[in-house]
Amino acid sequence: MPADGFTTCLWFDGQAEEAAHYYVSIFKNSRLGRIDRYTEAGPGPAGSVLTAEFVANGQKFVALNGGPQFTFDEAISFQIDCEDQEEVDHYWNKFIGDGGEAGPCGWLKDKYGLSWQIVPTRLIELIRDADPAKAARTMQAMLQMGKLDIAALEKAHAGQ
Repeated sequence: MPADGFTTCLWFDGQAEEAAHYYVSIFKNSRLGRIDRYTEAGPGPAGSVLTAEFVANGQKFVALNGGPQFTFDEAISFQIDCEDQEEVDHYWNKFIGDGGEAGPCGWLKDKYGLSWQIVPTRLIELIRDADPAKAARTMQAMLQMGKLDIAALEKAHAGQ
């Protein structure tokens, strides 16, 4: 991978290569990169995966098998901007269907515990409306949802 830009490092406990394959399978514009293995110097077992590089939806990542010391929490999440309900449904259903956990307001955790926000771009347009009553109705509707429903958000925005 090129030396420019940022690379997000995700800490796993033995699932780095599996996770890299998983994320690449979900997103377009994705590919696996280099897999590095521990040597006799450790600290992991020689030959086991140390890191797995991958690109998911154009974003560079490295999955690190660092051990059980650290786990993911909601303080960090990845926001997926979705153009339509089909795209919202795709990501939501894929993550939840593969062992993830639904959360409120378009948030979920995938099977590794990593937090994602599945956000239709239409939501952002609606909550930025110059009419504060329309924006507030949209926000109130969103706060009642798990997976975000664009049609329901638009109805709330319109006061229906």
